[in-house]
Amino acid sequence: MDQESLQKWVERISEEDFGLPFRHEVRYNHRLRTTGGRYFPHDHSIELNPKYWEHGKEEMLGIVRHELCHYHLHLAGRGYRHRDKDFQALLTKVGGSRYCRPLPGTQKQRAAKYVLVCRSCQTKYFRKKKMNPDRYRCGKCHGKLRLHVLTNCEGMW
Repeated sequence: MDQESLQKWVERISEEDFGLPFRHEVRYNHRLRTTGGRYFPHDHSIELNPKYWEHGKEEMLGIVRHELCHYHLHLAGRGYRHRDKDFQALLTKVGGSRYCRPLPGTQKQRAAKYVLVCRSCQTKYFRKKKMNPDRYRCGKCHGKLRLHVLTNCEGMW
């Protein structure tokens, strides 16, 4: 969807779902990595992450509704932040997304340095920090744990 059709689409969503016009700019921001969109209170503009079109139109619609909740509540002088009751109530009413799904490839792999292995059932617990195995028990069978140090290639989860 190009810039002009995106603007018209957001204006239509604003009219249909909120009953209020959207009179400011909406644009794509290709540099966004972990967020679906942003609302800017200083100029009332909205930026959207175009990569979320890969998840489908419904995912993008939820993001647009979320940002429009910020927009309309801010212009009305009501609580437009995530923690405000006005925002939470309006978001539920219009069916906007509270969170967007993570994009593929944006989650970092954690490297575990240690593994606690149960002596009874052999369940493995990967850890980044060193722990004293005498202070803990297996979550499945309550057996004693044994600590092992991993090499570089073993510790990727």
